[in-house]
Amino acid sequence: MAGTPRPAGDDVRDAAVTTTSQPKESNVTMADRLRRAAVDTRPLAVPAYRRVLVGQGAALVGTMVTEVAIPVQIYAISHSSFYVGLAGLAGFVPIVVFGLYGGAVADAVDRRLLCLWASLVTWVVTIALLAQTLLGIGSVPLILVLVAVQGAGFAISSSSRGAIIPRIVSPELVPAANTLSFTVGNIGQVLGPLAAGVLVAFPHGFAYAYGTDTLLFTMSLYSTFRLPAIEATSAAARSGLLAVLEGLRFISGNPVLLMSFAVDIAAMVLAMPNALFPEAAAARFHGGIGLLYSAVAIGSVLAGLFSGWIGRVRRQGRALTFAVVGWATAIALAGLARTLWLAVLLLAVAGAADLVSAVYRQTMLQTYAPDEMRGRMQGVFTVVVSGGPRLGDLRAGAMAAGTTLTIAWSGSALLCVVLVIAIALSVRPFWHYDAQQVKSPADEGVS
Repeated sequence: MAGTPRPAGDDVRDAAVTTTSQPKESNVTMADRLRRAAVDTRPLAVPAYRRVLVGQGAALVGTMVTEVAIPVQIYAISHSSFYVGLAGLAGFVPIVVFGLYGGAVADAVDRRLLCLWASLVTWVVTIALLAQTLLGIGSVPLILVLVAVQGAGFAISSSSRGAIIPRIVSPELVPAANTLSFTVGNIGQVLGPLAAGVLVAFPHGFAYAYGTDTLLFTMSLYSTFRLPAIEATSAAARSGLLAVLEGLRFISGNPVLLMSFAVDIAAMVLAMPNALFPEAAAARFHGGIGLLYSAVAIGSVLAGLFSGWIGRVRRQGRALTFAVVGWATAIALAGLARTLWLAVLLLAVAGAADLVSAVYRQTMLQTYAPDEMRGRMQGVFTVVVSGGPRLGDLRAGAMAAGTTLTIAWSGSALLCVVLVIAIALSVRPFWHYDAQQVKSPADEGVS
């Protein structure tokens, strides 16, 4: 990206990674097509990126174990989907506040140190969740408080970690790096819920779940500690409220970024059924909680394995729109399923679409903004990606309590389809966005 400072020396860029030439179309064999369709692994040649990937993978397995254990434990205590939805609200507010502020801080300090300290907060909260289970407290308000603190630590660490990636890989490898990160993360979202489904079934199973997360997060802390320093590129960078407002102003003046966030908010708030899984598993499918929570991630992993084509798409605004519409449509159909295997299959299809949309959203964000703004952009991304599902949990829980499981699941997802198509078509710069032709504000000197 023109005008963006790049770090030199140490192992941030130890490996020189170049784009491989593509064979002429007339000479393309089936093996060539398979290689081009397969996930692009070139970013793995960068040592610093490998450390980010390993730490992220370990953390997400443990985090997903906890994210399944918390709603299941709340439902076991309260027998109410509404209280499960409140866990989403408890996590949402700190994610908004600390995601935005943490992103501003990430533009002004060493992103590695910020990520490390924020991750320590999350680790301590996991230990507290383990302690409340071992002591047999069984208090929903206490769990909600811990969820809120955990959300704050997660928001800051995610804002800083996402802003690190464009600093450790070359611009042409950002889509591939994001695809690998999302694929590894989705593997964690498969293994975590499956493990949680087994662990919580044991006597004292919640303690096993939180204990597993504690151990895995320790591995993540070590990987983050091993990263090189990622210092701020602007000596004049600010980290207060004015810096947050600058970031929000930057987004509001760029319809491409604004719409990438808007369609994701619609997808997460209107078509995220996670809070309904405990009720669905108990009342409709008579089991299968682990499969329900892991199904979306299974689809994302499979899509990631055949994601080589993603980086070659130019019309990323349209591709993002189609992916979100595919996600919401599959979610709506899954809510109508009356057998577990069909629901899991449709949720997996939704997960495949979600992987595609996530890569385009992250790539558009990271390549469109200058480095001195990326922490704040990543903070907003964290708020949308992590806060949106929590609002979705609240929406789903409240709708299920006031209507029916099917309306809360499928009816809202169908509304998402209509809304996303309408807003995407109404914003021409987003709908016609061409990743290879449209200059970003970074290229034009806008900050």
